[in-house]
Amino acid sequence: MPSQALPNKASDSSSHRASVINWSVRIALWGVGLTLAGILSGLIVVAIAMAVAFPNLPDISDLSDYRPKLPLRVFSADGILIGEFGEERRHLTPIKEIPKVMTNAVLAVEDARFYEHGGVDYKGVLRAALANLWRIKSQGASTITMQVARNVYLSSEKTYTRKIYELLLTFKLEHMLTKDQILEIYMNQIFLGNRAYGFAAASEAYFDKPLKNITIAEAAMLAGLPKAPSAYNPISNPKRAKARQLYIIERMLENGFITPEQAALASKEELKVRSSSDSSKIHAEYAAETVRQLIFAQYGEETYTRGLNVYTTLRAADQDAAYKALRRGIMDFERRQIYRGPR
Repeated sequence: MPSQALPNKASDSSSHRASVINWSVRIALWGVGLTLAGILSGLIVVAIAMAVAFPNLPDISDLSDYRPKLPLRVFSADGILIGEFGEERRHLTPIKEIPKVMTNAVLAVEDARFYEHGGVDYKGVLRAALANLWRIKSQGASTITMQVARNVYLSSEKTYTRKIYELLLTFKLEHMLTKDQILEIYMNQIFLGNRAYGFAAASEAYFDKPLKNITIAEAAMLAGLPKAPSAYNPISNPKRAKARQLYIIERMLENGFITPEQAALASKEELKVRSSSDSSKIHAEYAAETVRQLIFAQYGEETYTRGLNVYTTLRAADQDAAYKALRRGIMDFERRQIYRGPR
């Protein structure tokens, strides 16, 4: 009898294991099914949301002939800027005239795969998700096209509705415009602090030089501004701006835009940043204001947005000499007077 009991116990044990395995398989299948159902439901919800949102998207056909707000600029007879009036300080620069070093610096830090993806960088999204999950360093996944969609047409509020509109506009922009057109809009539209919109205006605002003469070190400094124009402002926050610049130089090196030798030189280059109280400006405020009034009488509010350039008969050197002579005369006169007390 004892010899017959052993096989029965073994058989019961085998049956129990088979039952457990069957239940495990069923649970696993149920889990896979529920996951797939959840993904499918999510896709259906997203598809419905997009179908509802798509008809409400703004018309972006005007971007194919991009014409941003441009200020009234008043110049001396020899081409020196003596006055600027407008809502936004911007110099519209075609993509062909933007130096490669500037676009490379921007692409290195903002969207290195810009010319490879179709508006959404899925590799970048995955990389950012993993980095944020492991708390290595908080990363974003916004491409340049997504930033154009957001900056030109959408508000800065962080909602799911706005994100859906941003994605739809991104795909629409990629469909209607070339990559160079999108990059041109970005390079001219983005706000970079100090009342400067676009990198051409920023080059003059921070370095007092045209964009075509920009160096690698200066380009890297400007490329750091879109993330936080005030935090990385080289005038008010030079230390943070320098740290950001060095990071961008590293990114340019990693992406093959510059050589190790160029990176080393750029990292050590001493930048001549324009001070907030620039004393080199030609003082011709009265003449510039007279021009503004005359132009406003003819064009109205369009004076400040259509990008008019007015050249006066003043010569910068003569105006500067007259201003200094008048100031010196007034100061000499004041010194000859009886002390009038503190002002």
